[in-house]
Amino acid sequence: MASTSFTRFSHHLDPPLSLVETCKSMHQLKQIHCRTLTLGLPKTPAFHNKAISFCCANKSGDMDHALKLFDRIPQPKSVFLWNTMIKGYSRIDCPRLGVSMYLNMLRQNVKPDNYTFPFLSKGFHRNLGLSCGKDLHCHVVKFGFFSNVFVQNALIHMYSRCGQMEMARRVFDISCKTDVITWNVIITGYNRSKRYDETSKLFDEMEKNGVVPSSVTLVSLLSACSKLRDLEVGKRVHKYIERCEIERKLILENALMDMYAACGEMDVAVGIFDRMKTRDVISWTTIVSGFINKGDIGLARSYFDQMPERDYVSWTAMIDGYIRVNCFKEALVLFRQMQAANIRPDGYTMVSILTACAHLGALQIGEWIKTYIDRNKVKNDVFVGNALIDMYFKCGSVAKARRVFSDMPRKDKFTWTAMIVGLAINGHGEEALGMFSEMLRASIKPDEITYIGVLCACSHAGMVHEGRRFFASMSTEHGVEPSVTHYGCMVDLLGRAGHLREACEVIKNMPMKPNKIVWGALLGACRVHKDVRIAEMAAKQILELDPKNGAVYVLLCNIYASCKRWDSLHELRESMLHRGIKKTPGCSLIEMNGVVHEFVAGDRSHPQSNEIFLKLDSMTRDLKLAGYSPDTSEVFLDIGEEDKESTLYRHSEKLALAFGVISSEPGATLRIVKNLRMCVDCHVVAKLVSKLYGREVVVRDRTRFHHFRLGSCSCKDYW
Repeated sequence: MASTSFTRFSHHLDPPLSLVETCKSMHQLKQIHCRTLTLGLPKTPAFHNKAISFCCANKSGDMDHALKLFDRIPQPKSVFLWNTMIKGYSRIDCPRLGVSMYLNMLRQNVKPDNYTFPFLSKGFHRNLGLSCGKDLHCHVVKFGFFSNVFVQNALIHMYSRCGQMEMARRVFDISCKTDVITWNVIITGYNRSKRYDETSKLFDEMEKNGVVPSSVTLVSLLSACSKLRDLEVGKRVHKYIERCEIERKLILENALMDMYAACGEMDVAVGIFDRMKTRDVISWTTIVSGFINKGDIGLARSYFDQMPERDYVSWTAMIDGYIRVNCFKEALVLFRQMQAANIRPDGYTMVSILTACAHLGALQIGEWIKTYIDRNKVKNDVFVGNALIDMYFKCGSVAKARRVFSDMPRKDKFTWTAMIVGLAINGHGEEALGMFSEMLRASIKPDEITYIGVLCACSHAGMVHEGRRFFASMSTEHGVEPSVTHYGCMVDLLGRAGHLREACEVIKNMPMKPNKIVWGALLGACRVHKDVRIAEMAAKQILELDPKNGAVYVLLCNIYASCKRWDSLHELRESMLHRGIKKTPGCSLIEMNGVVHEFVAGDRSHPQSNEIFLKLDSMTRDLKLAGYSPDTSEVFLDIGEEDKESTLYRHSEKLALAFGVISSEPGATLRIVKNLRMCVDCHVVAKLVSKLYGREVVVRDRTRFHHFRLGSCSCKDYW
């Protein structure tokens, strides 16, 4: 094309203007420019204007080349050219260069027109808007353009993008308000600022002012209704669409579906979906997300599997859905399928997968995710950093959690809280309190979750005096009123330390009704200190709140057994049988070579079951030679002592421990996640295994972490 054009150009000496109008790329434009120079043809102002416009407006344009052409104009007096340059800098997201161009224009005594300010402010980001926005507003008034609707819209847009919605609203309130675009700009601004209630109010004002909403307006309104779960206004918008017979564009139908799905009206959302003539990935993802929000993971997966095309948003939604219903292994399997489909995850996906790894104690997979983030330059923001800290702590890797925290360029309240809670549950109580002090020095205000971490740190470390002090000061110093959870932490702290009567007084004087967590903390303390009377009272209170709570029966049985209250034990067991109460089976997870293995007490379904039980027998012999004697005090079955020992040997964490020993290199750390509180005997076994086999054993049970090293546990037998 180019060679043919140049042949015609050289033979007939056509003006270069027609060639600029037909060129498709910067390469062609530069060829035309070079040919013009070579042939010595005059470059008219029209040629310059067209060439600069191409560089500024075309997707393949080059602003550096535009500036070179612009600088060759001796005294550019055309406001059109200045506006074109300013618009070009906005297009390539270089608004500061646009501001410089505007200031140069004023120095050249070229006055702006009504296009200058919309072009200039269009590319303003938050920081630039905050520093230059009001000056720009003053210039608008100075040059007499404030009454221009395009300029008004530009100012509203600029202020709303900078988060200055009060200023945006002031401009809007004194604008003419006859143009629907003006309404769209302010509504979009409120949505961007997450002030969705204001968006709903504006819909009423539009109707009063007789302004006909466009499809853009309706989509924004439906989006606000979705976020507010405002079905009433959403239905009004839907009726308006049907009454006015507004064209059902795909984006509008998707917005309607999203609103109904967010409000839990999945029948209506599916009805819209089924009637759609065309659907895109957003349509399908809306239905998938809607069923996830309703807790119907099966239907969500059914629609997900039918999707003709999936993007990272749909994959992340389905992964997050599995995590919400605690199907963490399924989430990891789906992530591997996402990888196989060559779909690049984003930061939200990484947070979801790290959450799954945290719950499963899958450190190896979590480490792989960390490497993937670093190598593929996935946006590693504060959310990803917080998820990494949480994952490392929940996998018992305290040192790596500290390293992530140290390397984070920006930390928020949740970062500090994750560190405090993580250190607390891993037995580093004093360090957790030191971290709290650092947080205060950094002028980060703690919230109720932070104080839960602080009180847990005191509880796990037995720091009763410090716990009392923090509990007393949380409302006076930081305005955090104690909730039922904080009272539960105090009961746990006092109970663990043996102050059972004081713990009862705390419960008695609570300003709200104690829940089963509070009573459970007291009951757990009674197990440690063998106080049957208070244990029976606490158990009675829990069972009134939750009659089917099998864990309470089991814990009370354990207390009776350890105190040799056999008559009470038999009576309670009869009650359990009569009520159909069953003990929750112990379940332990251990990750080996990126695969999470699950063991249930006494289970022989694992492919390596024979090897595991042989190793368990061998380990038991070794432990007995080292002085181990099975502790059957918490086994309350009506069987002989030998059978009680056999029952102990089949506990899920022992099976996981034996599997870990045969499946890993000597000296490798073994990490186990248990669904129940670790029993006394398993605690003794883990200590001896760490000493005899030279292994660090990390067990995360229902209440805390146990780090076993060289025959000792980080909990100091205080759990």
